[in-house]
Amino acid sequence: MLIKDLKEEAKENNNFRKVLMTGTNSQVVIMSIPVGGDIGEEVHPNIDQFFYFVKGDGEAVLDGETTQFEKHDAVFVRAGTMHNIKNTGDEDLKLFTVYAPPAHPDGTIHRTKEEAAE
Repeated sequence: MLIKDLKEEAKENNNFRKVLMTGTNSQVVIMSIPVGGDIGEEVHPNIDQFFYFVKGDGEAVLDGETTQFEKHDAVFVRAGTMHNIKNTGDEDLKLFTVYAPPAHPDGTIHRTKEEAAE
């Protein structure tokens, strides 16, 4: 599958989570986190995760250590790392993330964090 402009696709996304493509060993997902929101603290025992921030500012918390980020920064989360991504800016945080291996069923769309938790 070809995505002509992944950053633009992420900027236009208003869903908390939208799976764009799923392969055998990895998955590309775009996300939108509202002002003051976060993805929720989580750990993937067997999944590496890469975050690229397209728009907005925030903080990444990895195993209790907090680091500030802004657009065009990236964060790599090794499998087994407790992590959270928080929007501390004044606009929706837009990002894409790569899971390796995939973490969600292909085609998954969660409009809100609450919907994703169900």
